[in-house]
Amino acid sequence: MLDHLITSRTRIKLLIKFFSNKNSKGYLRNLAEEFKESTNSIRVELNRLSDAGYLKSEEDGRTILYRANDRHPIFNELQAVVRKYLGLDRIVSEIVEKLGDLQFAFITGDYAKGLDTGIIDLVLVGSVDEDRLKRLVKKAEELISRRIRYLVLDKPEYSKLKSKLNPDKALWLWGEE
Repeated sequence: MLDHLITSRTRIKLLIKFFSNKNSKGYLRNLAEEFKESTNSIRVELNRLSDAGYLKSEEDGRTILYRANDRHPIFNELQAVVRKYLGLDRIVSEIVEKLGDLQFAFITGDYAKGLDTGIIDLVLVGSVDEDRLKRLVKKAEELISRRIRYLVLDKPEYSKLKSKLNPDKALWLWGEE
C-alpha cells in the first residue's frame, strides 16, 4: 500500500519509525545503522520530512534528534495510515476486540520501536480463551502478512514482569494500565 504511494523505501522506513509509535526518536547515524542505509539517503529524507513539518528536530550536543511532530495537522492521519500499513488496526479489530475480558493490550519489541521486521510481539493482559485467541491470531496473520507472537498474562503476572516488558516504550492498542 505505502510502497505504491511513496516510492522512497527510506521514507517509508522513516514514516514507520516515527509514526507507528509517537515516542520513537532517532539520530541520523543510528537510523542509518538501524535501516542499513547510507547516512546520505537518510539525511535527504529526514530533511524532506522535517521541511514539510512532519518531523521535529532538536539539537542534543553535536547531534540532531528527530521525532514525529504530533502537532502537525495531519499527524493522526499519518499515524493511522502507518498503523493500517503494518496491520495494527487489524490486530485490534480481529483479535483484541473479540477476546472478552481483556484489560489492556500492547505491542513490544521491534514494532514498538518502529521497525517492520515481520514479527509482531503482542502482550495481552486479562482473561482470554486461548483456543479462540489462536484462531484469531491465525486469521489476523493471514490478513496482515506478518507473524504475531503473543503473551497472555493475568494482572499479578503482568505486575511481576512489568519492568522487563517496558510498557512505557510499548505501542498501546487497547485499554490503559
